[in-house]
Amino acid sequence: MKYPMRIEILCTGDEILTGKTINTNYGYMARRLVEVGLDVCWGTTVGDDRESLLEAFRQAAVRADAVIVNGGLGPTVDDLSQEMAAQAAGVELVLHEAWLARMEEFYRRRNRVMPPNNRKQAMLPSNAEFIDNPVGTACGFAVTIDNARFFFTPGVPREMRRMIDEQVIPRLLKLGGVPGVSKVKRFHSFGIGESRADQMLDGIEALAPGGGVKLGFQAHYPELETKLAARGVDAAELARKLEPVEAEVRRRLGNFIVAEDDQTLESVVLAALRRKGGTLALAETFTGGTIATRLTPADSADGLFRRGVVARDLGQLCASIGMAPGAEVGGVSPAGASAVASALREKSGSSHALAVLIAVDEGTDGIELGGTICIGIADGGAPMSRQARMFGGRDWIRLGASEMALDCLRRHLLGLPVDEQVDFERR
Repeated sequence: MKYPMRIEILCTGDEILTGKTINTNYGYMARRLVEVGLDVCWGTTVGDDRESLLEAFRQAAVRADAVIVNGGLGPTVDDLSQEMAAQAAGVELVLHEAWLARMEEFYRRRNRVMPPNNRKQAMLPSNAEFIDNPVGTACGFAVTIDNARFFFTPGVPREMRRMIDEQVIPRLLKLGGVPGVSKVKRFHSFGIGESRADQMLDGIEALAPGGGVKLGFQAHYPELETKLAARGVDAAELARKLEPVEAEVRRRLGNFIVAEDDQTLESVVLAALRRKGGTLALAETFTGGTIATRLTPADSADGLFRRGVVARDLGQLCASIGMAPGAEVGGVSPAGASAVASALREKSGSSHALAVLIAVDEGTDGIELGGTICIGIADGGAPMSRQARMFGGRDWIRLGASEMALDCLRRHLLGLPVDEQVDFERR
C-alpha cells in the first residue's frame, strides 16, 4: 500500500448516534492521525444494529485503505463488533485462549469471579491479528475486509488512547509506508490567545535543521496548546530537529507555559509543592470547588491537599475557617484574599493556602458579566495577592479564575512573577 492512505474512522454505539454521549473519541483519534501525517478522509457513526454495522463495514471497505472501528467490544448483547467483523470478512469467531486467560487473571487479582458473558470478549474472527489492551478487558484486533485493513478498538477512552498511540498508529504508518519516525511535542500555556502566540512564534519552524517541523495550535479555553509536529528518519534525527525549536518556544512563550506534553497545570503545582515538602489548603467562592476538583483526583495529591473550603457567601466562608465576625468587611479585595489565605493556613495547619474570592456583576447587555477576581496565597512569609477583571458568561469567568488561581500558585512556588497580565483580563 502506498502513502498517503485513505483512512476512515467508524464509531459505533446507539448512545453516540443519538447524541446522548458526546463523541470525544473521534476527536482524539482524528487529531492523533493528522499529527503523524496520516489522512482522515471519512468519519462515520453507526448504531448497535447488525444490518447497519455490516453495511457500514462493507461501504468503508470499498472507499478506504484502512478503517479504525471504535466501540462494540464489550461483553453485553449490544456489543456487536467482533460478530459483524467476522461476518464481513467471511470467517468464523474463535476463542482466543490467551486473552481469556488474561481476563480471568484480571478478575482474580481483584478477588472477583469473571461473569460468564465476559467470555464473549475473547471471541475473535479466526483470521484476526490480536491487538493488546494493557488496561482493560476488551482486546483489539485487526482483520482485512475486501482490500481494506480494519483495526478494532474499545470505546473506553483511556483504553482507546493507549491502543491508538501504542498499537494502531505504528501499524498504520508501516501499512502506509510512511517514512521514518514522528513525534508531537506539546506546550500548554495560559494567558495568551492563539493569534498572539502565533505572532510570538513567527518563523520558528525555520529553526529546525533541514526543516520537517510544523507548528500548530489548539485553543481550549482557558489553555492554549502549542504543537510541534516533526518527522525524521530515526529518533536521533528527530531529536536534532526538535531541540532548537523546543528551546525557542520555551524562550518566547516564557512564563506563560504552564505544562508540557502529558503534564497538567495541577500536576506541575503538586510536583512543586512536593519538592518543597509542603501541603495545601484551598478556599473558593463562585468557582464552586472547581479548583479542588482539579487537584484531588491526582495520585500526587495524596498527603499534599489538606483541606478545601467552598462557599458562595464570603461571610460563611470566613466563619468556617475561624475568622472573627465582621472579618469579611473588606469584601472581595486583594487584602481580603490575603487575610482569608492566612487564616486558612493557620486553621488547616498546611504550609500553603490559596484563597480565590470572586465578585460578579451584571454586564451592560444583561448577558456578559464582569468578574472581579482576587487571589491570595499564604506560606508563612508575606502574603501574596493578585487582582484581575474578566468579562463573559459565568462559565467563562469560573474557568478563567480557576486557571488563574492555579497559575498564580504555580508561579509563586517556582519563584516566577505572579502579576503578568493575561489576554483574558481587563485593567
